[in-house]
Amino acid sequence: MHLDITKAQALQEYLQAKGWLKENEPIFSLEIPGEGNMNYTLRVRTHDRTLIIKQARPYVEKYPQISAPCERAVIEAHFYEKIQEFASIQTFMPALIGVDESACILTLEDLGTSSDYTFLYQPQQKLSMVEAEALAHFLAMLHQLTWKETLDGTFANRAMRVLNHEHIFKFPFVENNGFDLDSLHDGFQMISMAYKVDPYLKKKVEELGQVYLSDGHSLLHGDFYPGSWLKTDSGLKVIDPEFCFYGCPEFDLGVLTAHLMLAKQDEDTIRKVYQAYGAVKNPQLVDQFTGVEIMRRLLGLAQLPLSLSLLDKEELLETAYEMIMK
Repeated sequence: MHLDITKAQALQEYLQAKGWLKENEPIFSLEIPGEGNMNYTLRVRTHDRTLIIKQARPYVEKYPQISAPCERAVIEAHFYEKIQEFASIQTFMPALIGVDESACILTLEDLGTSSDYTFLYQPQQKLSMVEAEALAHFLAMLHQLTWKETLDGTFANRAMRVLNHEHIFKFPFVENNGFDLDSLHDGFQMISMAYKVDPYLKKKVEELGQVYLSDGHSLLHGDFYPGSWLKTDSGLKVIDPEFCFYGCPEFDLGVLTAHLMLAKQDEDTIRKVYQAYGAVKNPQLVDQFTGVEIMRRLLGLAQLPLSLSLLDKEELLETAYEMIMK
């Protein structure tokens, strides 16, 4: 099955054959629910309800030139199945309706009219304390309740980790990677070179990359940034755990902190996150992952809709460097 918004009848027959739509439940309309990065996603409307259908293809939907493993859809389904055991986590996420492993298709509960939190990158946009607390509680429950003494191979997600590792820990620090940062800001390429040629920084980032690739004891979301959070009528929700794996919780916390800093959230908001999360085993490692995520978002291909000046970026890079080199 190949999802296509122009082929509603074929999709209806497919969904009915899978038992995800009733025989007397025709599709009323199809639409694309926001801008997806990784997958081809449709909202299916019938007269009684709406569903979200996602298909993982052998490339990144937004960047077709970048290959990506189709089995990420199956891993994401396993994540939703896993958290069904834990109501405190499930309440933040859509319910899994079904998965077709051979076609790499997921069907999920539709969380309704919503927007992601990438608006935080725009000037004067603030995360509320309630929302900051909700993000921390989600991560705390996920990391604590899924903890395992023995490693869980179901969530190794090795191919997706290798892909992410390339774009977080390697590509942004390559001197001549073909990505002209002056296309974002005149003078930014020269500023970036101070970091790209620093052997001590590159060695530290390489070491952190190996920590990322190592297996751990807690299930991580793996891509916990504003594009994976939804603002809905029933509160903050979390989606898109396709980068999930069993690793060290400090990675999720570092990514979260980095994006709060990139979005110019105040120190009280960040402090609230850590108060709500609870004890952190290795705060230094959180800071180091925070620094790497800031650098890769400023220097790498996965750019964000930031409203930062060249000076803002320069100062953030300096802060990130200090965090990594602790």
